[in-house]
Amino acid sequence: MNVATLKAQTIQEEKQPLIAILKVLSKRFDVSFSYVDETIEGKEALMPPLGFSLEEALEFLKIETELDFEILDNRFIAIKTQKESQSNFIRQKLKEVVVTNYLTTGITKLNDGSLTIKPQTFGILPGLIEPDVLQTIQAIPGVLSADETVSNINVRGGTHDQNLLLWDGIKMYQSGHFFGLISAFNPYITRRINVYKNGTRAKYGDGISSIIDMQLPDNIDQEFDTGIGFNLINGDGFTKIPLTNKTELQLSTRRSITDWINTATYDQYFKRIFQDSDFNAAKQSDDFISQNESFYFYDITAKFLYDISKKDHLRFHFLNVNNNLNYDEQSTINDQSEALNSKLVQNNLALGLTYTRDWNDKLSTTSQIYVSNYDLDATNFDILNNQRLIQENEVYDGSAKLDINYTANQNFTLNSGYQFTEVGISNLEDVNNPNFRSYVKEVLRTHAIYAESQFLSDNAKTRLNLGGRLNYISKFNMILAEPRLSFSQRFLSNFRFEVLGEFKSQTTSQIIDLQNDFLGIEKRRWVLSNNNTEVILNGNQTIYPIPVIKSKQLSTGIHFNKNKLLVSAETYIKKVDGITTRSQGFQNQFQFVNAIGRYEIKGVDVLLNNQFSDIISSWISYSYSTNNYKFDNLNNGEAFPNNVDITHAITFAGTYTNNNIKLAMGLNWHSGKPNTDPSIDDDPNDDVITYASPNSTNLDDYLRADCSATYSFNLSDTAHATIGTSVWNVLNKRNIINTYYTLDNENMVNKVENESLGITPNVCFRVRF
Repeated sequence: MNVATLKAQTIQEEKQPLIAILKVLSKRFDVSFSYVDETIEGKEALMPPLGFSLEEALEFLKIETELDFEILDNRFIAIKTQKESQSNFIRQKLKEVVVTNYLTTGITKLNDGSLTIKPQTFGILPGLIEPDVLQTIQAIPGVLSADETVSNINVRGGTHDQNLLLWDGIKMYQSGHFFGLISAFNPYITRRINVYKNGTRAKYGDGISSIIDMQLPDNIDQEFDTGIGFNLINGDGFTKIPLTNKTELQLSTRRSITDWINTATYDQYFKRIFQDSDFNAAKQSDDFISQNESFYFYDITAKFLYDISKKDHLRFHFLNVNNNLNYDEQSTINDQSEALNSKLVQNNLALGLTYTRDWNDKLSTTSQIYVSNYDLDATNFDILNNQRLIQENEVYDGSAKLDINYTANQNFTLNSGYQFTEVGISNLEDVNNPNFRSYVKEVLRTHAIYAESQFLSDNAKTRLNLGGRLNYISKFNMILAEPRLSFSQRFLSNFRFEVLGEFKSQTTSQIIDLQNDFLGIEKRRWVLSNNNTEVILNGNQTIYPIPVIKSKQLSTGIHFNKNKLLVSAETYIKKVDGITTRSQGFQNQFQFVNAIGRYEIKGVDVLLNNQFSDIISSWISYSYSTNNYKFDNLNNGEAFPNNVDITHAITFAGTYTNNNIKLAMGLNWHSGKPNTDPSIDDDPNDDVITYASPNSTNLDDYLRADCSATYSFNLSDTAHATIGTSVWNVLNKRNIINTYYTLDNENMVNKVENESLGITPNVCFRVRF
């Protein structure tokens, strides 16, 4: 009996989404499918009968879907449209999928060393009921946040400013809402996120620790899609509207409910973020009454798609991210009541225009221009001392890019391009009592050219990306050469060996002048490299040295993947030069010292991920690393532990997915951060604290258990709903994430401890049409 005949006999069965069928076949035949999302989007088919061989099942689906299924070897199958099959163009667009459902559904590991996260197919992770982009990546071995925020993500020992965040190709300088507890990017309008820890593509500049590349849908599919939802922090909505057969509009918005209603989640977030700020100090002071406080955040995104022709595509991008805090301080002085308003506003506005031209089946070009503007503005009144402090940090980033892709044949592709970037960063500080004003602005223009070749063998066992980037900083007359390498070789059917390497640099970084900058809430401010080697006094301005930061990284890994079992081990070494003490957030003897140094981290990331069936997945990951500073002029030139030297980190988690129910539980543990205690020889008669050796002790170990659950159901034939609940820190463990010391009025040393989030519940409800 042939496939066509049997197909006719099984027509009474209901069709299913193709992606669901592929999951069944992957398990049935122990194979993996590679495809471009748009190729299978909206495709449905009947389930191939159990008695079919792999070849018969693929032929069956070919008839059902009018797609081609090419077996690259005995495990990997490429899915293409018939047009793509004729041109073989898809073979260069495709990457071998090494692991699907990495940790959970919607996360895929590719053989170029990167990870892809697709929020629309995202499963569930412990403590998360929504696919928060920057929370999700912290489940990846080697990635964590030492203070639980998405505005301080440490990738292999780096600081957050060493991560390059791209939103539809536009560089972003603000990553979080609620000053770091929530990602600033709406996941429900994001199509995919590509994450690189090493071996990044030559087209990426900056980001010496990682690349987080967020992409919105980019193809017009003539399908209307919309959804709304809320949780105990915010409400949001999105829509995708086909306007004509050549145009489409994508919109999303999200706003907090924190200025309308207080919830248990908000109370915990508020306590966590404002516990060590001027705002909290004002609330607790006997001399002041804080009133009329108002905090809210919002984000708005828009993307307009216009297909001028089959070969010409125009895209317009818009994003606005905002955090806003206002509060009044009232005090009675000399029997007179006074009230003044303090505020903090943080905003990132992005605009971009992209034009893509498909010249033929082999050659395509993409041109993009964008502007990204970041502004952090604070006004702080001190009524008792009759003082007003204004601080502002503004970033203007404008860029023009040309990217060229050429498919030489079915094995080789070439990618090259040019990028011009102009970045201007200004910092203002204005005090009225005593009168003081400082305004510093730096501008850098950078030209970059890059080229990269990609080789994929016929059997998809060997992949090699080899390229480089050449940066020229005109102000410094500096040329920086940055080679990039990504090599992957599969052997013995189920093993894969991987080598990744890169040289990178960046001219933007974040520093802390004083821990109570910007009301003590958003302490870090962006600065530009000035290539100075010593402090320069310019009137009432002090210009500190800020070098260009440079990094070198090499990693090797071996991975075993068979029958839903993944065993992965990666070892790496990373060296970073050009960091400053002001960028590291010291709160010890180096807090007010200005020095240039470096850090070196060596580590191993191990992951064991077992999917017992299509419904149960569990994993345990372990990371070991040693991360040390070396400043020639500090600590007698001897190395000492990095502020984020987390030596051991373990994650254990499991998920259960059955039909419409998703459950997740997990445990996170890591050794405590380094800390500097006062010296036992500290003299109480001194007006300064004498410290022991820098980072010679550690905080207590960190432990957190989380759980989450979601349930999906149909409200109607066209409306689908999801309800979910989560609990962060189920055990309500008191974790100290930072400790520092201050002197009181009697020169006694006081210990200040910052706590992590306590037990934090959340619920959500979403409807999608």
